[in-house]
Amino acid sequence: MNHPFRSARYLLSAHNPQQLPPDGGFEVAFAGRSNAGKSSALNALCDQNALARVSKTPGRTQQLVFFEVQPQRCLVDLPGYGYAKVPEALQQHWQGFIDRYFRTRQALRGLVVVMDIRHPLKDYDRQMLGYAVARGLPAHALLTKADKLGRGQQAQTLAAVRRELAGAFGDAVGAQTFSAESRQGVDEARAVIGGWLGLP
Repeated sequence: MNHPFRSARYLLSAHNPQQLPPDGGFEVAFAGRSNAGKSSALNALCDQNALARVSKTPGRTQQLVFFEVQPQRCLVDLPGYGYAKVPEALQQHWQGFIDRYFRTRQALRGLVVVMDIRHPLKDYDRQMLGYAVARGLPAHALLTKADKLGRGQQAQTLAAVRRELAGAFGDAVGAQTFSAESRQGVDEARAVIGGWLGLP
């Protein structure tokens, strides 16, 4: 099946608010700790190997990177958090920039938080989900690298994550298992994100 995500292409990178594209259309942001598998997840969703740069060095994405799926429909890759290797002033700049993007961006339609299924729901993950819920945006937890666990462990972890999310956020946040390697959960994630973007 040919899905709209296949046509995704790099649009631009923004290091400050002035560089952001015009605030129109629909955007879905992707957040996650460094090395949670965010770039691999974006590549898998779009059936492309090198759309988002996959790096062995955590914290390589140091801007908001926009990928256009269709005109006025974008996926936005946020800097990986937990970036130990950057100066504090830069961390604060990103924090302020992302905070402002989250609070003021009208085009933002949803947030995907990417977490390694073996280390889900760290403080930053909860904080990002809280940002979305506070603004009334839908959020979705993608438990990546699911192929590293057996089916039983995957199911247990997913159930535990869903319980914690329901306790914290009610039904505002969805969760699923995902593997860029085995393609597990790719169609499910596309359906959620495509719905937020208003894709056919």
